Amino acid sequence: MSDLITTDLVRLDAELGTDKHDVIRALARIVGDAGRATDVDQLVEDAFAREATSATGLPGGIAIPHCRTAGVAEPVLAFARLSPAVDFGAKDGAADLVFLISAPAGGDNTHLQLLTKLARALVKPAFTDALRSASSPEEVAALVTDVVGAPPAPKHAAPADAAAPASAAAPAPAAPAGQRHLVAVTACPTGIAHTYMAAEALEAAAARAGVDLQVETQGSAGAKPLAPETIAAADAVIFAVDVGVRDRHRFAGKPLVSSGVKRPFDEADAMITEALARADDPNAPRVEGGSGGGDAAAATTGGSGESWGGRTRRVLMTGVSYMIPFVAAGGLLIALSFLLGGYEIVGPYGDIAVDNSLFDLPDAQALGLDHALFHNVSSGLANLCAYIGALFFIIGKTAFMLFIPALAGYIAYAIADRPGIAPGFVMGGLAANLFGVQNSADPAVSLPATGFLGAIIGGVLAGVIAHWVGSWKVPTWMRGLMPVLIIPLFTSITAGLLMIVVFGKPIGWLMDQLNAGLNSLSGSSAIILGVILGLMMAFDMGGPLNKVAYSFAAAGVGGAAVATDSPQLKIMAAVMLAGMVPPLALALATVLRPKLFNQAERENGKAAWALGASFITEGAIPFAAADPLRVIPAIMLGSAVTGGLSMALDVGVRAPHGGIFVLFAVSNIVGYLIALVAGVVVGASAVIALKSFHRKDTPETADTAAPELVSV
Repeated sequence: MSDLITTDLVRLDAELGTDKHDVIRALARIVGDAGRATDVDQLVEDAFAREATSATGLPGGIAIPHCRTAGVAEPVLAFARLSPAVDFGAKDGAADLVFLISAPAGGDNTHLQLLTKLARALVKPAFTDALRSASSPEEVAALVTDVVGAPPAPKHAAPADAAAPASAAAPAPAAPAGQRHLVAVTACPTGIAHTYMAAEALEAAAARAGVDLQVETQGSAGAKPLAPETIAAADAVIFAVDVGVRDRHRFAGKPLVSSGVKRPFDEADAMITEALARADDPNAPRVEGGSGGGDAAAATTGGSGESWGGRTRRVLMTGVSYMIPFVAAGGLLIALSFLLGGYEIVGPYGDIAVDNSLFDLPDAQALGLDHALFHNVSSGLANLCAYIGALFFIIGKTAFMLFIPALAGYIAYAIADRPGIAPGFVMGGLAANLFGVQNSADPAVSLPATGFLGAIIGGVLAGVIAHWVGSWKVPTWMRGLMPVLIIPLFTSITAGLLMIVVFGKPIGWLMDQLNAGLNSLSGSSAIILGVILGLMMAFDMGGPLNKVAYSFAAAGVGGAAVATDSPQLKIMAAVMLAGMVPPLALALATVLRPKLFNQAERENGKAAWALGASFITEGAIPFAAADPLRVIPAIMLGSAVTGGLSMALDVGVRAPHGGIFVLFAVSNIVGYLIALVAGVVVGASAVIALKSFHRKDTPETADTAAPELVSV
């Protein structure tokens, strides 16, 4: 590999133009004149494109225009000390030190790690002062080479394939006892410079504050995921990113400070202070979780130490967490359509959407919509509600049609990262028989619709095959084609044939048997199922058992789609109600017998009212963590009572989330409230009884406060 910078790539006290585009063009020509660019125009175009996403000027008179480009064959740095300085968009004024950092589009991670080391050095005043005082190009080249010339061993980046779904996560060194712990993720669109400079700035600020900070840099040089135990021990998380955080669910429930990647350059100390303050604030913003009341126990990305069980759960929960918004949007919209147009809307919705408009409303009475809203008050209002209800029904049903492809697509994504998404969605489309493939017989026979089981199997197939294809060693010229053509094409063909030819009929038969079993549930068998689901929801409050129960129910709601009376809707009601009980029961207990709880628990009890009402089961975690042997059995009893009562009273709910805020999506609202209140009272009574039976100490004078609330 050629030297990253040589003397013919350095200009001192140069006038390269009046604006940043002139400077970038001039530096690109310098790269070309030195024989280091294969296409100067392409280099300029890619550098301009990167500049358009966000300014590359930094505090302290520095600018780092950079890009990944086909215009260079290997990494190269061009440097100019400008006179006069030129504005690159930094808050504190123009830049006099400018690096044009160019990395090849298919460059390997070793090259990129050299650029990482330069990016980290640029936030250190000693390095920039030396660049300003350098008297010759040789001195500048030597300074830069000293920074990047050693074998790469960056603190956070690892020579791992950034497209892999997970890399080995090494635990961080132990911090002194009593020290506060934070974690952070930094990422920018190209992942070359800002990613690592932001990490360096945050680390320096944390060191000044005496805080232990571990940073995961999601850059082009790869990323070594933070160890699960490091994330678990963190008091809060900082996201300094201009792109999405990969595997964001790992941080679910952590107090969050979020900003663009450039904020740490100016305000790193303030961000550390803000993170510590939010760690102590039970009402602070938190990283959102997946479903079923959050994801406080969300699995982390895998690594060499991840068990098969943990990896399986991570993959499935990733798919479920991305599926839930489709089910939620679809379920609520269909519930609203029934509220507005009545259950009869499932018949004429197509005629209404095609033949009518806001200025030509349908005749609700003529269409047989006898339960349209306001049908007994005003025909005009009823007609308007029928029209809006029909449109809501169409939008909601469309969302439902996509939830199975989303489940499969994001399961594949959890295994193979972005190259797995497209073939995963294709497998989900096959599982849902998205465009109704059938023969010409009368009656017609359709290709088996394998439902959510098919989506899970198809998503896993697509992810495994895509990950395998992505590991192939291919020529450099083919690397760019792999994620956009070769991986999705080969994976879709291979996994698709397996789904249709091998797995379709067996999975279809299994789904038929499962649906038949659910439809036959009645009486005691339904109540027992409700009790079991209630116990699962309360046992680990967002953990594996809770998520299994929730995923089963949410997938059922999606499968029930537009049914007006389905056992899947009753299962969803039992799961939702049971998940609301633990935080509500504990909140009630803190009101009835406050002296049984310390001050921190009483404060968490206030928040638990809202969390429980919203179906966020994790509101009970602080209480269970402090006193598991008495709290967990008590809330399991309350949730079991609620789950059984819900099934016994035939309560149904079409929405997969929302708690009391989706009552319009509930059938048998009275039964819903009876089941909820009964479980909350039983749970609170059991907590009070168990805590009164044997008190370890006086909560008012307890030395240790309850753990901070973990919610989403």
